[in-house]
Amino acid sequence: MSQALTTANLLTAAAAALIGLPTSYLVLQGLRQARMIAGRRRRLTPGADTTSSPGSQAARTGAVRDSLLDTLRGLGQRLAIQDPSKVSEIRLRLIQAGFFSREAVTFYMAGKFAALIIATIGAVLLLPWAISGGGGAGAMGLAVALAIGALLGPDHVVRLRRAKCDMEYRDGFPDLLDLLVASIEAGLSLDAAVTRVGDELARRYPRLTEHLRFLTLELRAGRDRRDAWQSFADRLGLDEARAFATMLRQAEEMGTSLGDTLRVFSEDMRVKRMLRAEENAMALPAKLIVPLILFIFPCLLGVIMLPAIYSVMQIMGSQ
Repeated sequence: MSQALTTANLLTAAAAALIGLPTSYLVLQGLRQARMIAGRRRRLTPGADTTSSPGSQAARTGAVRDSLLDTLRGLGQRLAIQDPSKVSEIRLRLIQAGFFSREAVTFYMAGKFAALIIATIGAVLLLPWAISGGGGAGAMGLAVALAIGALLGPDHVVRLRRAKCDMEYRDGFPDLLDLLVASIEAGLSLDAAVTRVGDELARRYPRLTEHLRFLTLELRAGRDRRDAWQSFADRLGLDEARAFATMLRQAEEMGTSLGDTLRVFSEDMRVKRMLRAEENAMALPAKLIVPLILFIFPCLLGVIMLPAIYSVMQIMGSQ
């Protein structure tokens, strides 16, 4: 048994070394490239030298942040995906999750690689505990947890962010349609109405407003209206937005009234939002069963039973 455990520990150490060596090499190469980029930026940016004001905490914090961003950017560029279709797919998922930066894919790849580095370092640090013999199972469990977190953690963060954005898009889409109807009936064109609606929704639905601004820029750049609205629907990732883009294309092809079509579609979206709210309200009692049983019911039982138990104990003590 001990020989098998020793063999397993040696295999674990060998695997950690095989993973750690190329990982360390890639990290060093990424850091070297990031330092070169940061040095070039400091040389080319006037007034970037902060040594003249060593007491400026804001300047030092900004320098550390820029250095960290340059490091992540360098790692992401070293790990760039060569397949354009994969890059487009990742960029679309990040845009749907609310990450609109041009370098979002680079930072995403750097974050995934950094998570793998942290998991590898954690596994190496757990080796002494595993080799000692007393904590082999615990060390293996922690190593597996670190590996799962490194492999699935970044994607899980993106999914959580996308779920939050989807909720904002679904809540704001009926308001978007209502404002579009009001703007078009007031005499504005569809493109001008989109710009006006984007200004109105900026404070309540900021991420939806970003998508509307992208749509406005595409329309101003001369892109076909149907393609621009289809791209807008793909960036949102909502079935309602795709149906809206299809409806606009059909209204333009058939020459129907855009105001009447938008009014009917807006009413349908309001009904769907009300049905979704009623569905969430009906599901609330079922979701509250577990907290009631685990937390509230024991407290109520204690408040009700403790006085009776105390009275019984007093009577038994007096006898």
